[in-house]
Amino acid sequence: MGGRNPIEDLADLRHEFGEHGGVNMSVEASSTFTVIDPETMPDLFQGRAGPDKGCYLYGRHFNPTVFNLGRQMAALAGTDAAYCTASGMGAISAVMLCLCNAGDEIVASNAVYGGSFALLRDFLPAKCGIRTRFVDITDIDAVRDAITDKTRFVFTESIANPTLRLADIPRLSEVTRKHNIPLVVDNTFSPLILSPAVLGADIVVHSITKFISGASDVIAGAICGSEEFIGALMDLHMGPLMLLGPTMDPNVAASVSLRIPHLPLRMAAHSERALAIATRLEALGLNVCYPGLESHPDFALFDELHCSEYGYGGIFTLDLGDIETANALMSCLQNEQRFGYLAVSLGYFDTLMSCSGSSTSSEMSEEDQVVAGISAGLVRVSIGYTGTLEQRWTQLEAALRKTGVIGD
Repeated sequence: MGGRNPIEDLADLRHEFGEHGGVNMSVEASSTFTVIDPETMPDLFQGRAGPDKGCYLYGRHFNPTVFNLGRQMAALAGTDAAYCTASGMGAISAVMLCLCNAGDEIVASNAVYGGSFALLRDFLPAKCGIRTRFVDITDIDAVRDAITDKTRFVFTESIANPTLRLADIPRLSEVTRKHNIPLVVDNTFSPLILSPAVLGADIVVHSITKFISGASDVIAGAICGSEEFIGALMDLHMGPLMLLGPTMDPNVAASVSLRIPHLPLRMAAHSERALAIATRLEALGLNVCYPGLESHPDFALFDELHCSEYGYGGIFTLDLGDIETANALMSCLQNEQRFGYLAVSLGYFDTLMSCSGSSTSSEMSEEDQVVAGISAGLVRVSIGYTGTLEQRWTQLEAALRKTGVIGD
């Protein structure tokens, strides 16, 4: 079911030339665009003409370079269309505002990125009158029971941040289709590894900032879906992307486009390193969670849904029981062993570590964290692929011994 390799679709799409015959696409830095005939201008404003006909209006609406990257993201996602945003949160918020009106409801996973959680729990109710019912997304019956006639969509991450539980997208899709509402999936943790749209999701969002960019130097996002939905996002009267303006800069789009061809190599390298280290940590008797370990509760489902060529992802967690031990270990790993960086975000070519409960999930109350399965000492590790495996393992093992996590 999950064996599709999206790179095969992307290869044909990328076989284009820049404006002057270059092997890379040209960067269109213009904020506004000319029309040859005055009669074309009304057509642009009324939606009768657009990028599909080679017509552009204004950079906040559509830009050729950003549009081209959107086509690449659609090929990766397996959707008809896509458009890119200034951030991952820009993508998520635009989708939610496009699908909902005041008084509507959302059903969402109770284990999602802290920014998404705050948007759903705090911002949307206060500013827009849109409320969310949070559920354990792995409990299909709970999802089904939470849907009412006010529910406009179900939102989940393909791999939960930071618990690493896997959403059963095919089964969730069966539920949402019966209720005639879309399934929205954030696939930031698993580009190429999982293809939510192929598995049944209607809309897929990404924080390009993470694995797709791979260098932690740009902030960017993407929304992948049907032509109709992307058009609604860009509508001149009601489109959240057009009117609120979180569209991507064309220079960022050009930069990201040059990184997509080696995304497969990077994802495979992240996954290979993560599996090796997680396996060794588990052998030491530590409380490690990684989808590639048979001890992971969703291991069998992951094997069924993923594209095996890219492994199980570049993120694992290590539960050290309390925040003091977690902080001591991360400090030693960064400041003494040079194993990685104590920093939020993920998908960087070097290792990034953070204690989720006090950082990227801190928008959640202690009670919410307990319900979601986030303990105080849970360290999320986005493993890099720099250095050799043995070098990094030696550094990690030394830090584990020095901080007393394992004995001498």
